[in-house]
Amino acid sequence: MRVTMQVEFAELWRRWKAIWIDAPMQTRERPCEDGGVSAPIPPWEPLSEPVLADQRGTYDRMRTACPVAESPRGVTLFRHADVVAAAADPATFSSAASAHRMVPNSLDPPEHTAFRSVIDRFFTPERLTTLEPRLLTIAQDILGALPRGTTVDAVTEIGYPFAVRAQADWLGWRGIEDELLTWMSENHAATRSADRSRMAAVAAAFDEIVLAQVQHRRQMGSAAPNDPTTELLGVEVNGKLLPDADIVSILRNWTAGDLASMAAALGVVVYFLATHPEVQETLRARPGNLPAAIDEMLRIDDPFLVNRRVTTVATQIAGFDLPPGARVYLNWTSANRDEMVFGEPDAYRPEEHASHNLVYGTGIHVCPGRPLATLELTAAVQTLLTMSARLELATDAEPQRETYPLGGWRRVPVRLHGVIS
Repeated sequence: MRVTMQVEFAELWRRWKAIWIDAPMQTRERPCEDGGVSAPIPPWEPLSEPVLADQRGTYDRMRTACPVAESPRGVTLFRHADVVAAAADPATFSSAASAHRMVPNSLDPPEHTAFRSVIDRFFTPERLTTLEPRLLTIAQDILGALPRGTTVDAVTEIGYPFAVRAQADWLGWRGIEDELLTWMSENHAATRSADRSRMAAVAAAFDEIVLAQVQHRRQMGSAAPNDPTTELLGVEVNGKLLPDADIVSILRNWTAGDLASMAAALGVVVYFLATHPEVQETLRARPGNLPAAIDEMLRIDDPFLVNRRVTTVATQIAGFDLPPGARVYLNWTSANRDEMVFGEPDAYRPEEHASHNLVYGTGIHVCPGRPLATLELTAAVQTLLTMSARLELATDAEPQRETYPLGGWRRVPVRLHGVIS
């Protein structure tokens, strides 16, 4: 394994060196500088073994060497300014980059605008206020059941169950939590396998779970529970009720995506707290700062790696030409660590960095569920700090990183000490 990584690193370095160092200056034209003459986009292999072994470190090195790189999968943007520019220009960088319709993620204006005006209404502060005490109760049940002084995995024993129970409570899907937990495990295994047929089967299985919830409410008619799932059945876009396919797509986005996101985010936050005891103590004393603190921890180690776009016309980015139909990856993890914006990427400065933080995206596709995600994360972390006197990394097990298309941590072994009621 180590020898293979060294060989692949050496080959990757040889290719970069040939293009950007050994080539004569007149042929390179310094294209990595703003205003440079267009040249072939430098290559990289995002799914190679060394990159997967250190995704965040690789992105840091790539961003420093050149803000754009190309693989057979498409062109990746590493720099904050370029990612923001592409996200802010849906006319040039279309979100219709998938073979499957995903509402609202794969939609462009004006269709996207119509759907977002409806979807955003589900995440207003007024609507979420009543959810907060329920989330605190869920977090207290999960964290109160964990042993003190012995090793637990923050991802699978805190992140997974909290994500499932929180989303099931919000959507009114109580009673199927075990089914969702089983699906999460199968989905992660399928994603890591990179087996397309396996991933398709898992996705289809989740659609069946969602459709069963929709059909159950249709059968209940006026007796259906008053929850967001039932409410979607009566939503109109452009004067028409949503077809079941779009309802399922929206609910899939709210659940399949958010379950993984919540678990990943909690893993990142717990790891940061466990390795920064001074931040733990500050937040125990001033829990009102938690939302900004959590956002900054996720900026430093953004578990949401990339989103795809496809160019609609010939364009340029960072001095490089892109033809129509080019597949483009917005690398949020790299952009959130750009030295030109944040200085030292690992510096923890919540207030200073807040305005440039891209954890929830930017542009018209900025995450509509951010208020809910913030509420859930704050409830979980506040409870964690309240119900423990000290949180530390375990000494009998090693943390394990996630790999593409996921970021953050696969395992975060920690120990909780003490209970403060």
